[in-house]
Amino acid sequence: MSTRHSLHRAPVFALLAVLVLGVFAGFAAAQTGAFVPVSRIAQPVDESNLVQLIGHTHRLANAKYDRGAVPDSFRMDHMFLQLQRNPQHEKALENILDQLQDPHSSSYHKWLTADQLGRNYGPAQKDIDTVVQWLSSHGLQVNAVHKNGLTIDVSGTAGQVRDTFHTEIHNYNINGQEHIANASDPMIPAALQPVVAGFVSLHNFMPKPLMIKPKKNFTLPCTGCPDGFDGVELFLEAPGDFATIYNANPLYKGKQPITGKGQTVVVLEPTDINAADVKTFRSAFGLSSYSGKFSQVHPGPGCTDPGKNGAEVEAALDAEWAGAVAPDANVELASCASTATNFGAFIAAQNLLDSNDPPPIMSLSYGECEAAWGPGGNAFINSLWQQAALEGVSVFVSTGDGAAAGCDDPDTAFYAASGIAASGLASTPYNVATGGTDFQDTALNVNSTYWKASNSSTGVSAKSYIPEIPWNDSCAGSILFNFIGYSSGVDFCNSDIGMGFLDIVGGSGAPSFVYSKPFWQKGVPGIPNDGKRDLPDVSLFASNGFWNHAILFCMSDAKQGGSPCNYSNPTDALFNIAGGTSFTAPQFASIQALIDQKAGGPQGNPDIFFYNIARAQYSNSSQLAACNSSKGKGVASSCVFYDVTLGDNDVPCFGTNNCYAPIAGGYGVLSTSDSSLKVAYPAGKGWDFATGLGTVNVTNLVNTWP
Repeated sequence: MSTRHSLHRAPVFALLAVLVLGVFAGFAAAQTGAFVPVSRIAQPVDESNLVQLIGHTHRLANAKYDRGAVPDSFRMDHMFLQLQRNPQHEKALENILDQLQDPHSSSYHKWLTADQLGRNYGPAQKDIDTVVQWLSSHGLQVNAVHKNGLTIDVSGTAGQVRDTFHTEIHNYNINGQEHIANASDPMIPAALQPVVAGFVSLHNFMPKPLMIKPKKNFTLPCTGCPDGFDGVELFLEAPGDFATIYNANPLYKGKQPITGKGQTVVVLEPTDINAADVKTFRSAFGLSSYSGKFSQVHPGPGCTDPGKNGAEVEAALDAEWAGAVAPDANVELASCASTATNFGAFIAAQNLLDSNDPPPIMSLSYGECEAAWGPGGNAFINSLWQQAALEGVSVFVSTGDGAAAGCDDPDTAFYAASGIAASGLASTPYNVATGGTDFQDTALNVNSTYWKASNSSTGVSAKSYIPEIPWNDSCAGSILFNFIGYSSGVDFCNSDIGMGFLDIVGGSGAPSFVYSKPFWQKGVPGIPNDGKRDLPDVSLFASNGFWNHAILFCMSDAKQGGSPCNYSNPTDALFNIAGGTSFTAPQFASIQALIDQKAGGPQGNPDIFFYNIARAQYSNSSQLAACNSSKGKGVASSCVFYDVTLGDNDVPCFGTNNCYAPIAGGYGVLSTSDSSLKVAYPAGKGWDFATGLGTVNVTNLVNTWP
């Protein structure tokens, strides 16, 4: 009562209090770089004054594949039109990200919300309204403006797209595969150019799952060749093997076990799976006694249930391995149906980040090169993972399975034709890019040193850490051509034996051609001074059986090509094994669940700390030598990262794009210069394009976390 009475008696003090709070609020805004969004659309929208959105035509949408325009009535639902911030706001957000990860800052881990991001750093509401009104005036349906203020969800027909953006949607047939895409770069009124970045896509060249099956019936006329299933025993990595190799058995902090308890890992997918497969996988490999739960969700507006489709095998292995390293963590599969022009996992991710309670950890195991996305697509992916980092979400993305040839398809290509390229899904500065390795014990003929003769009841046969090399199935790989007795990849790839190894399959790594080098990726031995965001950041085992090692999973849906997960039946077991960097993203996400539990909450982009830890380890020459992966079980127990130093992820090539080919009309090797000595890319001391910082000792990583 006395308080109410004093407030009525003292309006002047109340006014002063408001003014003081306003001053402090303004000071806080200045400290974080927040600004009042200012309109940048200065002219009326004039349909006769147009500009072209350069770079928005997919590289495969060309005349030789063109089969004519789609009907005007063809539906194009949930297209994402991407807007852009002004440079001042972008710079302010970079400062905020620095403060969010600086333990000495008062803003440390005070994550932003999606509402704050859009309200304080998005385009002015007046500009958003102008774009929305323009879209609506052409009959397009604006389904939503996402909270970041950058992404507008639009639906319409091909006819409406043509009339609005002055580009036709055509059918294309590429090697027997049907696609639709815009036949030319779209156009918009010049007045809108200051705020419109472009479309995420106007085509259905969707990201590819990054899982590679073993090569069956792989026989060659040479003694000792690594020949997959030709009567050679396979060493299969189960969760217990992973825990042994990478020292990830349950960690302890006093009496509190560090097993991911209370944490959630989300895998982003365009399909559902059979939930019983996760249960089978966990039961077979000794994980069912832990408390981690599995669920499937279809989050937010514009997200329809995709059902089960051809991506189910990818989603199954993602969901199973996301809970394999942190068995008490919950795993959530977030899936949306893809549309004619939009990837379902994008819809799921954007909706999750717009929620009031975004997931702390997300994993994506799909890829497509930066060039395929164009300016609008790359801008969307960048803003998506940037939003995640600002909200405290740790994002892990596979780098790809095509070695350094990120624009060629490892499932079908015999050689690289498009040159060196990185995956646009993994190359932003706001996500962890995960690459892949192979084990070296088969090439050294020391399998018995590292594997027991029989498995335990939960499939464990690994004895210790195993020496690693970059994952590389191709004739250009130095481990292979030296093993066979050749002196160079060019010679071997053009030999009768070597032509049996013509492929581009391997762990991906390359410089970005979109993003500059972030500050945290400097100062580690091996990092090139190239001014580029370089991939990968970290790696784990990802081989598809090339040196007789592969990874187990479970996908039993016969309608999608599955097989019963009966691991004692060789036929079923051989279906349920694979490789690919698909595995390494959910595995690292599961490791992050251990880190989050120990640290007491979400950590945002962990790359900053990965590189800080590696900088300390690799700058010490004795520690660098002691952590050389080639030491195998003799590697130092204090290592956080295992430095992979032998081998490469080079692949055969043909043509003129980054291809060194001294044999006229023959195959060359992917190269960074006109020399076979500059292969793309060798492993070496410290960071390298083949494996990044290397692989990890999970216990040491968690215990070293600040």
